[in-house]
Amino acid sequence: MRLFSVLVVTGMLLAAAGCASDAPTETPVSKSPATGEQSKFFVQADYDREMALRTATPQGPSDKPWEQALDPQWADTAKYKKAGPYHLCFSNAGVGNPWRQVGIKNMQAEVSLHAEIKTFSVADAESKDDKQISDINDLLGKGCDALIVSPNTTATLTPAVELACAKVPVIVFDRGVNTKCPVTFINPIGGYAFGATGAEFLTQNVKERGKVLALRILPGVDVLETRWSAAKVAFDKSKLDVVGVEFTDGDPAKTKSIVTNYIQRFGNLDGVWMDAGATAVAAAEAFEDAGKPIPPMVGEDQQDFLKMWQDKKLNAIAPTYPTFQWRTPIIAALRILNGEKVANPWKLPQPTITSANLGQFVQPNMPPLHYAMCGCTSLPGYPQTWGGK
Repeated sequence: MRLFSVLVVTGMLLAAAGCASDAPTETPVSKSPATGEQSKFFVQADYDREMALRTATPQGPSDKPWEQALDPQWADTAKYKKAGPYHLCFSNAGVGNPWRQVGIKNMQAEVSLHAEIKTFSVADAESKDDKQISDINDLLGKGCDALIVSPNTTATLTPAVELACAKVPVIVFDRGVNTKCPVTFINPIGGYAFGATGAEFLTQNVKERGKVLALRILPGVDVLETRWSAAKVAFDKSKLDVVGVEFTDGDPAKTKSIVTNYIQRFGNLDGVWMDAGATAVAAAEAFEDAGKPIPPMVGEDQQDFLKMWQDKKLNAIAPTYPTFQWRTPIIAALRILNGEKVANPWKLPQPTITSANLGQFVQPNMPPLHYAMCGCTSLPGYPQTWGGK
């Protein structure tokens, strides 16, 4: 699988060993007026750990990064061992963006590989905390052997996850919760590493006192909060001028409008940082519409941005939060029910796409919002199930 031959370089989410944290910052962090106060999600020890993991060597099959683990600490699962077939349940925050749409297809395809999974029940919370809390309660009444949760938001879903932990083994992935009760928490390196990688790129590619706009999706989600908090650390240490930090709601039209307004306000911008790249093309188009060159910018591994980057020879970088992670919770659930040890936290590799390896990830046969790091090329139904040709 040549897609993963260049891996491990970068990073992204979470806080404390296996869970996000609401704890205050452990050590003072510099602050600039433009970047504001540091996030309450920032924990110095977790930030330091993720920075170190960016250069760690993963354990596991070299061609299966979704089964690899970085610096694993092993959890004993003997008490959960039981005979199959199994009923696995999944409480999903939602499928409201392309990243999550690719991810759920990965998970469903992974399920199809395992005959011992008799039933797979999925509840879509539609990005609503109250619905997800209700979904978890409903799933627990259906005889689940294990429950997988991708929380909509961190703090609000914590009590529901704690209640579930008392009844079944729980696997949390993607976004974290403020409890250590799940058997494992699965995600790539984390938000700190993702945010730092993009910000470091801009500090190296934007002139001193260059004007940088930071675009965020929404507040209150640990994976996004830690991306920004790490970027803030890098920007506050730099000589760049962060002229604004704006929330886009992940909406391309809103993203383009925000960037256009900042171009008009400042005459131009010298760099764009993003905490998620699904609207990176919209941000770039704002510069084209204004007759301005596209400055150094941070995107992600969705195909429309990668193709624009290649075609227009942009100066860009794509930290990733690989969608191959959606395969791992199914693998983890089966290992737990077999009484096999699992890593907790289960930290997966987090590749970075650069101009040097860009060509390996551009996939002309896949749709514009397909994510290159899907780890899905060998799964049943590929590429058609993912919208490819």
